[in-house]
Amino acid sequence: MSFAREGWPFIGIGVALVVIAFAVALQFRSWPLWLVAVVVTVLALWCAYFFRDPERTGPRGAALVIAPADGKVLMITQVDEPRFIGGQATRISIFMNVFNVHVNRYPVDGRVNFVWYNKGKFLNAAAEKSSLENEQMSIGVTTPSGVRILTRQIAGLIARRIVTYSKVGDEAHQGDRFGIIRFGSRVDVFIPPTSTVKVKLGDITTAGTTVLADLVK
Repeated sequence: MSFAREGWPFIGIGVALVVIAFAVALQFRSWPLWLVAVVVTVLALWCAYFFRDPERTGPRGAALVIAPADGKVLMITQVDEPRFIGGQATRISIFMNVFNVHVNRYPVDGRVNFVWYNKGKFLNAAAEKSSLENEQMSIGVTTPSGVRILTRQIAGLIARRIVTYSKVGDEAHQGDRFGIIRFGSRVDVFIPPTSTVKVKLGDITTAGTTVLADLVK
């Protein structure tokens, strides 16, 4: 299994702590210390599990919008998005819990024409107002046919670090990695209101695999 590059420092620290914990437990041969060593091992394994970065394949196509995140479809709503879309859009919100893969992927092919960071709050990512008030990073991609798709990484109560590789001018390739959010959060996708949404509330999505919408009505 491969791991996200942002996770290697945490995984390394976890391995070091496991070695130290078992070395101390072995030296003093105390059952409370053995228990501590086991707990440290479980936490280190969970840390590695969190930063897993599996390869993903699935449907691809100019008319398709692919899920940028693993998680559950929390909201599907019509909103006004003035910064990049420039008007009405359908927003599909995906909530990621701490057990989901947190690597984010481009939903469409195209060129990155918009990258915007908002230093905000750390409210519950499941709340509606978190889309406007929480710390977030927005990445706008214009497809070869001129359609604008916006993806927004939103921090939550636990998430304290949004990582985005995208820069204005980059080529976006559907399904490729563009960032990661650490420890549970939400990703919103803004698509044209004329699109045909292929998911419903409560659906489980897989980044780079699940089709969220068809741009052709």
